[in-house]
Amino acid sequence: MLDIKWIREKPDLIREAAALKRIPCDVDRLCAVDERRRAIQKELDDLRAESNELGPQMALFSNPKSDWYKRAVADGRTPEDIQALAAQTRQKLSDIKARIKTREEEARAIGEEFDQLMLTMPQPAAPEVPIGKDDSENVVLRHEGQVPSFAFEPKDHVALGTELGIIDVERGVKLAGARNYILRGDGAMLHYAVLRLAQDLMISRGFTPMVVPVLVRESVMYGTGYFPIGRDQAYLCERDEMSLVGTAEVPLTAYYTDEVLEEDQLPVKSVALSTCFRREAGAAGKDTYGLYRIHLFDKVEQVVVCRNDEEESIRFHHEILANAEAVLQALGLPYRVVNVCTGDLGQGQVQKFDIETWMPSRNSYGETHSASRFYEFQARRLNLRYRDKDRKLRFCHTLNNTVIASPRILIPILELYQNEDGSVTIPPALRPYMGGKERIVARGQS
Repeated sequence: MLDIKWIREKPDLIREAAALKRIPCDVDRLCAVDERRRAIQKELDDLRAESNELGPQMALFSNPKSDWYKRAVADGRTPEDIQALAAQTRQKLSDIKARIKTREEEARAIGEEFDQLMLTMPQPAAPEVPIGKDDSENVVLRHEGQVPSFAFEPKDHVALGTELGIIDVERGVKLAGARNYILRGDGAMLHYAVLRLAQDLMISRGFTPMVVPVLVRESVMYGTGYFPIGRDQAYLCERDEMSLVGTAEVPLTAYYTDEVLEEDQLPVKSVALSTCFRREAGAAGKDTYGLYRIHLFDKVEQVVVCRNDEEESIRFHHEILANAEAVLQALGLPYRVVNVCTGDLGQGQVQKFDIETWMPSRNSYGETHSASRFYEFQARRLNLRYRDKDRKLRFCHTLNNTVIASPRILIPILELYQNEDGSVTIPPALRPYMGGKERIVARGQS
């Protein structure tokens, strides 16, 4: 969420951000509602002040011993005059209370509209973000690793996994519908090995491991910016007003909701391994083959909560990107880093770097990681603050990045490490997590 004072001062900047990010919002309506909201609040404040002044007067009218009553009699007012004044004041007070009630109802209604409009306002992108309409206009920053060539006709991950008995898409679909799968035997072990490698690396780099809920209150989804715009992508438990998360970023970032941290507690660096759920609404017919775009997966996610300092946020952005790259380098996978353009940015993201890993079956790079910084966008929604050295309350900055997500990362692992005989060499970094095994082979094959 943005600061309404900032929106009032720079509405054109928000309009431009909405256009560049292709996010519909009505800045003009928000400004009009905000102006009316403030006018109503001022009127309410004035009416309540007047009511507070008149209330005590009523007690004086019925108390002959009060100084006011004695002065009124001394000034020649009769008891009838005082009763008439009391009746007039009583009527005025009644009218004021009726107006307060009417304005409070109007304030509630316009406050709800204001809150809904505020939830749709996009965060402007950083100046270094390229302008573009969609992911086709993202800018490649650099390539890492060598894309290998094969002396034989390589198979895709589904063919490999099926023949090796480690991936079963058919039965996954039978049990749960399209975009589902089952990993078996060494396929499941490879999946767990990748996740453990990533988590161990993050712990060694000073991130606190956490086990977090994957079913959360809807308010947490609003707080982290996934609702309302992305609500159609979530699996909802509507009876309980809960939602399954699409990333551990949600509970990790919301951990300190409505709390005030001390500056010396920052930065908070945390990492969590969780199951993630995504409906993939709007992706009909897109990437339907294999393990690339699926409804359920596991992910190791890193989150940083830091001071309200843009330079510090940028430093942490590069740090979390480097953490993800370290995992890919340990796995020996070729990849590229992409500066995501405005049209491919989310509502709250200031800047996002994607990592795309080479996948032979796609004959291209496929997205495997996203590293995002938000400045105070999420913290404002979550009311996540800290007290700086001058004892001033400030909103924190937040960042997050995928350390690894599986089974999507199994696509390049299986395809790039395959052998001509149909076996798959296990990357050396994963062998300690697989009992020292060096290859995945079909049953009966040695």
